Amino acid sequence: MREFGVDGTQFTINGRKTFLRGTLECCIFPLTGYPAMDEEYWEKIITAAKAHGLNHIRFHSWCPPEAAFDVADRMGVYLQVECGGWGAVGDGKPVDKFYYEEGDRILKYYGNHPSFVLMAYGNEPGGGKQGRYLGDLVNYWKAKDGRRLYTSASGWPKIPENQFHVDPSPRIQHWGAGLKSRINSRPPETMTDYLKNVTSHDVPLLSHEIGQWCVYPNFKEIEKYTGVLKAKNFEIFRNTLEANHMGDQADDFLIASGKLQTLCYKEDIESLLRTPGMGGFQLLDLHDFPGQGTALVGVLDPFWEYKGYVTAEQYKSFCGPTVPLAKMTKRTWENNETFTADIVVAHYGAADLENAKVSWTITDESEGSVISSGSFTGVDIAVGQVITAGKISLDLNKITAATKLVLTSSVDGVGLSNSWGVWVYTAKVETAWPTGVKIARQLDEEAMKVLGSGGKVLLLPLAGSVKGGVPAGFSSIFWNTAWTRGQAPHTLGILCDPKHRALVDFPTEYHSNWQWWDIVTKGQAMVLNDLPVTVRPIVQVIDDWFTNRRLALVFEAKVNGGKVVICSVDIETDIE
Repeated sequence: MREFGVDGTQFTINGRKTFLRGTLECCIFPLTGYPAMDEEYWEKIITAAKAHGLNHIRFHSWCPPEAAFDVADRMGVYLQVECGGWGAVGDGKPVDKFYYEEGDRILKYYGNHPSFVLMAYGNEPGGGKQGRYLGDLVNYWKAKDGRRLYTSASGWPKIPENQFHVDPSPRIQHWGAGLKSRINSRPPETMTDYLKNVTSHDVPLLSHEIGQWCVYPNFKEIEKYTGVLKAKNFEIFRNTLEANHMGDQADDFLIASGKLQTLCYKEDIESLLRTPGMGGFQLLDLHDFPGQGTALVGVLDPFWEYKGYVTAEQYKSFCGPTVPLAKMTKRTWENNETFTADIVVAHYGAADLENAKVSWTITDESEGSVISSGSFTGVDIAVGQVITAGKISLDLNKITAATKLVLTSSVDGVGLSNSWGVWVYTAKVETAWPTGVKIARQLDEEAMKVLGSGGKVLLLPLAGSVKGGVPAGFSSIFWNTAWTRGQAPHTLGILCDPKHRALVDFPTEYHSNWQWWDIVTKGQAMVLNDLPVTVRPIVQVIDDWFTNRRLALVFEAKVNGGKVVICSVDIETDIE
């Protein structure tokens, strides 16, 4: 027995405020081509979703079979069911009648399932009369069966009849935003929330299809396609990668791009958890969508299985019922500053946390040593609240070299800890170029003469002189470039060797992290396809799987008897 309702802008389950942490299920069943009819496979799906901290599944423009409802009832997951619509409505065509009839069938056959808590006509409707048509449909459903909440559609319109809205506004990347999105145009921080979006409505708000962050294909999945579908798309991508002499890097591309994908999803989700009064979110997606040109947006593959770069436990640390959060104005600091952060807790667990203890540590990642720690005691955290436990600060003057710090916070006795990278650099910048190295803007006669005598040249190409047209974006690809008409970015982060001598004084992992944001957005990837295959970048950019170009921000080569390092990042302007 359950009562699913509304308290202001938040959902309630039996009177207790809850936050819907959802993913889409877009009818992805590669072995059969139709949805699983057995409970065993739905147990696999829902077990995977719950392991990653999710409690909600939206069925994108379709209604699942009985087995899905039965398993969701038993395992305690909230379902949004839709009538199979994704097109124009309200124009008097036969589909207008169909949605009423289909809604009646869904409510008749599945209406008794307690997991069935939300319902919509379908996805992103068109038609000039959609508002009136969907308003009447929502009112019809509310009068017919009041055991769940109804909305017009996923995406829009936000009409007065809705009992909740599914809205794409609260996201860090929007369709068509490209490099103008928050994650690509604004320096990294963890302050942004969507309170203005929430307070502009009087019903709960679900963020529509957040994420859509891509990862490089996992070619080991090809052998899993033993049913009616074959992964011919992956075979094409693998062939072009091998044709461009990078087949041996496929696994590295997968794992490095997966780390960036996870970073993007973490900030997407935490932004929403930071928002008081938020109703929840619906990921697109926890697992990959093989259609629409191949949308590799999942940390799980189409079979709901692990890809190798983020575990369910790691994902749940920022996507669970109770999540510690940190509000920081920036990700990179100088050692003449005092680092500050607010430690926040978003709590949607089973009961209020009274007199709780919220602990934190700051660790030097390279040494593994704790350089500061503390806790806030006597913190009362009510269910459905986002509260600030306290403020922390750390004088950074004892850090004398570029260092990555890790801030970790946890609520003692509740769930997992959460952590964030913080980078500290020396405030005094040595601007003198090394002796014995010729700085050049192009390989002109003078630079070639230096190389001809066995010398060294650092080539910093003039702005606009790098060919290839690769946009300089930080985030991963959004959905995919084929379906979005080439929306930037077109790349999947960087791959490097942290132990390379060129990077020895720059704290980094082998993949993109927030300290690369300013570097990557101030550069342009160079296309190396026409250079010898032996040229492997020092800082490589992972390309779109549709093109699989050999890309670099920094690479080294032998030219004319000398050595040249070419760097297409602006390391001169505003270097401080």
